[in-house]
Order: sequence, then C-alpha cells, then structure tokens
Amino acid sequence: MTSALLVVTEHGYWGEECTTPLTELDDAGVDVTVATPSGAAPEVDELSVDPDEVGAETAERVLEVHENDARLNDPEPLAEQSADDYDAVVFPGGHGTVWDVNQDRHARTLLRNAVEGESGLGVVICHAAGILAHTRASDGSFLVDGRDVTGFPNAWEADIVDENDIMPDGRKLPYWVEDEVEAVGGNWDAELDANTSVTVDGDLITVRGPGSSAAGAETLIDELGIEAPAAD
Repeated sequence: MTSALLVVTEHGYWGEECTTPLTELDDAGVDVTVATPSGAAPEVDELSVDPDEVGAETAERVLEVHENDARLNDPEPLAEQSADDYDAVVFPGGHGTVWDVNQDRHARTLLRNAVEGESGLGVVICHAAGILAHTRASDGSFLVDGRDVTGFPNAWEADIVDENDIMPDGRKLPYWVEDEVEAVGGNWDAELDANTSVTVDGDLITVRGPGSSAAGAETLIDELGIEAPAAD
C-alpha cells in the first residue's frame, strides 16, 4: 500500500495546506501518518480557519478535519520516523514552520532521504520551503542548489508583516523563505501571475501556498503513479 508522512508544525499550520493533502491522499487510498516535532498535537493558524479570511466553506472543512482526525490529534514524534518507511514525505506550510520544522534536524534528514532515496518523494508547501535553506545533501551541498522551486513569495510576505517584520499576532518573523532559499542556490519562481504554482524537480515537489494545495496534492498523487478512482 502506498504510504505518506505529513510533517506538521506545532506552532500554527495553514489549514488547507495540511488538510487538503491529507484528505486527498486518503481519498486516493494512501496510508497517511502525521508527525510533529515533539509528538504534540499541532495548532492550526487561526487566520486559516477565519471565515472572513478563507471563506465559510473552507473554514468549516478545515476545522472538521483539525478537530476530528485522530492522526492530527495524536501525531507521532518526528524523531521516530524514517523516510524509508514512506513513499512520500509531505511538509505542509504555515508561518509556524519557521519556528520548528524548518530547523529541525530530524525533519531535514527526512526530506534529504526522501529526495535522495531510490523511490521516495519530498513535498514542501508554502512557508515549509524554508526547510530547503537548512537541508544539505549527502555530499554536503545544499539539497536545493540548482533545483527549480516555488514557495511563499516575498511579495505576499510584505503584505503580512510590518516594517519590523512583526506579524499581526505579534510574533517576529525570523526570516523570509524566498530570500533564504535563493541564498543557498534554489532557482525560485513563485509564478505570481499564475493561479496556482507547483514545481517538480526530480523527486522534489514544491507548492507555492494557499490556493495551490489541491494542485499540489494532485501532482503528488500523479507522481506516485496512483490512478484517480473512477467516477460513480
């Protein structure tokens, strides 16, 4: 059975970027495991379940999964996971990733081994692209060096933080992911003129952010070689 690991931040994941791949993979018959850095249940970014921000339908759908999915409510500890056990390792986004997942050495190992392995895939969504700035390949080079990638762009970040990089919730954003990924050799293109942005470079799939979650999940399912179920 095809399997996937979702590595979720404990400090505020963006709702649809986690719940969309989770439910789409479920529907495709993939066995999905959820892990967080400490094994604690993750928090959802409150803005991502605010009907005024994302629409009533999306907010309701995300909250339903967040509150009732046993895997999100009782995740596995990240350090106990191995990329060899999964066909794909998926990193949903949200600002919370910049405080835990992106710098976590076990998360970096999972991503490296998924991308370098013979059959695995690594999927990085939105702010989780920041992990690419911290992940080195087995030869010591940066894993993203020379790869084409997308992710949460500076143009969008500038509309969120103030002149001191303070977010609306009062937290100081420690870095902007586009700057960090470009600094270690990533070929960044968030395709700002496109409705969605998903980039595949070898065994690395990157997804721009909100609005591209479904396209990213569809791309992953296609790359896994899973046929869409026949319509009733």
